Order: sequence, then structure tokens, then C-alpha cells
Amino acid sequence: MGCAPDTLRLLAGSLIVAAALAGCADEKKAAAPQLPERTCFGVFTRSDLEPLMGHGDTVTVSGPADTRLNAQRRAATCNVDVDGRGRVLVAATRQPLGQSFFWPPTDQSEPAPEPLALGDKGILWNTGARVTLTCKGAEDSFELELAISGSVEHMKPGTSRALFTSLMTKYLESAKQQTRCGS
Repeated sequence: MGCAPDTLRLLAGSLIVAAALAGCADEKKAAAPQLPERTCFGVFTRSDLEPLMGHGDTVTVSGPADTRLNAQRRAATCNVDVDGRGRVLVAATRQPLGQSFFWPPTDQSEPAPEPLALGDKGILWNTGARVTLTCKGAEDSFELELAISGSVEHMKPGTSRALFTSLMTKYLESAKQQTRCGS
């Protein structure tokens, strides 16, 4: 009992098409295409934030252009949403010298945070990082808290802490310049 040559050709052709379509299904979808080249206070590039973006069509970025905080403008927040879903939150908060920042306890169901060796005090979670530092200058002294959090459900497990460490390192350097921390 054999197959007719036309049946074999049809079967082979179907397998080739199925394999090609399976390859297409495995392709990684690009991040939302409208992500600006620079965003969140001009600190981060498109490639910096791309791992947190996921899939989607419409990117919305809200927030001021910089983190130049002073006694009157004590906070700045940048939100990046994809199709209305929050993907990245970057914030800076300034307080008078001597006032400390309160970090709520960590949810016990989540992986434990770890210290982050940046600023005066830093902490790192799977979903973000926070850093505080005291800025003492000739004209102005204040406390500064920097925070980054992001949506990590589309990232490879175990890679988010390295990403948030890298993002916070970059953010810390830029925020020190923009807030004139120490000058």
C-alpha cells in the first residue's frame, strides 16, 4: 500500500508550510514601535527600556522633561504605558535635609529584596529598585530618593534584577547632575 506521488508532494508541501508558520510563531514580537529614542527625564534610551515594554501598539509617556527638583518642585514622576497598561515608573523625590524616606515592608509572598550598593542606601527587588542619598552642597542640601519599577512578566526569569541595577546606576548619575546633588 503506497502513497501516490501527488499525495507525497502535497504532504511534503504541507509540512514545509507548517514548519515555516511555526517558525513565524516563535519569532519575538517587537516592543511597542512608538517608544521614543529617549524618555523619562531624558535618561533612558529605547533599548534601555525595551525589555520592560512587552507587546503593544500605542506607547504613552507622561512626566516632566527633567528631574531638576528644588524646594518648590519636590517630586518628578515618569510613567510609560503600552496600550494603557503601566510598564515603567521612574520617580525622584526631594526632602529637606534630615528627613528620611520610609520604605514599606516587603510582601512576604514575593522574593526577598537585596541591598543595592548605590547611593547612601539602596534596595533591589525583582520588579524595581530604590536608592536614597544625601546631597550636600554649598548652596543647598537635601535628601533625594530615586525609584524605578517595571512590568517584568515578559522578561526571562532571573534577569530583572540585573536590568534594574543597570537602569538605577544610569538614573542615579543623571539625577545627581539634574538635581545638582552635591554642588
